[in-house]
Amino acid sequence: MIAKKVTANVVAVVIAIFFAFPTYWMLTSALKPRSGLISTDYDLIPLSITGTNFSTAWTKPGFLTALGNSLLVSLTAVLAAIVVGLLAALALSRLRFRGRKGFVLMMLIAQMAPFEALLIPVFLMMRDLDLLDRLPSLSLIYFAVTLPFCAWTLRGFVNGIPMELEEAAMVDGCSRWQAFRRVTLPLLGPGLVATSVFAFVTAWNEFLFALSLMKDQTKETLPVWLSGFQTNFGTDWGGAMAASALFTLPVLVFFLIVQRKMVSGVTAGAVKG
Repeated sequence: MIAKKVTANVVAVVIAIFFAFPTYWMLTSALKPRSGLISTDYDLIPLSITGTNFSTAWTKPGFLTALGNSLLVSLTAVLAAIVVGLLAALALSRLRFRGRKGFVLMMLIAQMAPFEALLIPVFLMMRDLDLLDRLPSLSLIYFAVTLPFCAWTLRGFVNGIPMELEEAAMVDGCSRWQAFRRVTLPLLGPGLVATSVFAFVTAWNEFLFALSLMKDQTKETLPVWLSGFQTNFGTDWGGAMAASALFTLPVLVFFLIVQRKMVSGVTAGAVKG
């Protein structure tokens, strides 16, 4: 047993290092001076550090505008997707109607569709509707992209909550809506948090639609703004790494705020028998 536990811990540490190393390399590269970035030596621990790259990224024109655009578009899309996805998940989990399984299958197929295959039809549709260079149209696209994932994931969380809890509340005099609001919704907290985190990351990192639909520089999002460090004269790797570190901060802060809610087993023992 001890050997198995040690082996499992070693494997977990190796996997953690494997996935954490790109982030570590990004941070160390952001702190290196330009001479250290163009060096052929692979120094894992930088011998000299500087904050010039972060200053360059922070003062690069359009940063605050792109940050505000990304926050507005991503939060709006995720909030709408969570609300609509939760209602769809409740209907698919609690109600029995004709075509329910087919609808679930179509929802899964929509989630599997690659973004690149949808780019041209979406662009033509947005052009014909005169919705190019408009942030609400980008929010609408992100909403459509994240909605199948939200509905599919929340359906699994709703299925994990015993129906007997709602039935007991309705026996005590609650309506179906009151039973959902007072019993089911609080128990869905971890599921809502986990789903919103993954949906937010998807919308926050999206690049292709933002690049194709937003030609106005005042409407560009952070991923598009980040590509501005690559020019015809070369790539400012120090500034790009520092900007990438700043780009990950909102997601990290959002995750740290809600990570306490990301627990499982909240309904364990809720029903006796």
